[in-house]
Amino acid sequence: MTTVTVILIVLAAIVISSAITSFVTSRKMRAKVTYMLDALEDKELNFRFDERRLRGRKFNRTLNRLRNIFDKERHEIIEQEKYFGLMLDHVKTGIAVIEKDGRVAYSNNTALNLLGIATFGHIRQLRAVSDSLYDSFQTIADGNEERASYYNESGKMTISLTASEAKIGKDTVRIIAFNDISNEIAENEQQSWSKLIRVLTHEIMNTITPIASLSDTLLTFDGVDEDIKNGLSTISESSKGLIKFVDSYRNLTRVAPPVKKAFYFKELAERVISLTREQAVMNGAACTYEELSADIILYADEGQITQILINLVKNAVQAEARNVVITAQLTPSEQTVISVSNDGLPISRESQDEIFVPFFTTKQEGTGIGLSLSRQIMRLHNGTLSLTRSDAKETVFTLTFK
Repeated sequence: MTTVTVILIVLAAIVISSAITSFVTSRKMRAKVTYMLDALEDKELNFRFDERRLRGRKFNRTLNRLRNIFDKERHEIIEQEKYFGLMLDHVKTGIAVIEKDGRVAYSNNTALNLLGIATFGHIRQLRAVSDSLYDSFQTIADGNEERASYYNESGKMTISLTASEAKIGKDTVRIIAFNDISNEIAENEQQSWSKLIRVLTHEIMNTITPIASLSDTLLTFDGVDEDIKNGLSTISESSKGLIKFVDSYRNLTRVAPPVKKAFYFKELAERVISLTREQAVMNGAACTYEELSADIILYADEGQITQILINLVKNAVQAEARNVVITAQLTPSEQTVISVSNDGLPISRESQDEIFVPFFTTKQEGTGIGLSLSRQIMRLHNGTLSLTRSDAKETVFTLTFK
């Protein structure tokens, strides 16, 4: 074998060896790149290539650098999501992101509080709250606005909903935003009732006062027939009774602004129990107070709040309650919540929507202004009065001071 032949064989071996090495190395590189891409696609970053060995160190270092870049971006996105989540949890608008199958991808704290649920995973949960609420979430279209009313622990709620569609990757979702408009509606209703009452009382008083005065004057004349006197007396008494009745409704339109001061609510509650004890005992009822938070101090008009609680206790006794319980507590959001519960006859579902309407009463001798006046007093305190429960077990009225 000649020297040239040997050299050619050696060169051929080197070329073949280099080709094989290059092929093997290239295949390993492709395998690493494929593995990394698959991991990134599955959002799995729990891998790292070996940089200790000399062979492939630079390539592995490059892949690890790419992995670190993706990991850094992922953490930045997570932090941004947390930041925006915290922002959304502090807004007064409820926000829910609904997927096509009804699953809830996201909901903020306000949404949970307004809906009265602890978690929100699927819109079918809303059926347990209200069928109309579920229907509104199910059918509201992009750009539309709807209203829905339902009951939760705070009483009757009315919310306004709007919806908009958005693309998240390949999926289309609906972003539903909703706000509590209960106070706004109640305020508008109260203003409407006040205007109506002012007009009615003015017209009735202008008509009936001269009748009462004239009938009294005619009764003083001599020589008037006895039957006529009896008729005039009836007219006079009826007119005065109507004047007194109408005058009572003027209270709804001229509630004095509250004169607020700080006081311990426990002392007020004990005074209310003392003032209503006689009526309660006569009807076989007992009224007690439970303080669920220590030393509750209320900043309000003591006389007006006393008036509200006396009215609620008397209503409970008239509903054949045997136990009336006043409770008070502070919420984590620093609201003072006072409840008056009783085990008397429940308020019918039909009446529950009407009991705060002026003139409405379920009592034979009621005037229908007690609860209306109480709610107006609470509004002047920037608070709310609502019926939060009424069933065979108990009826609960709740005063919330914000």
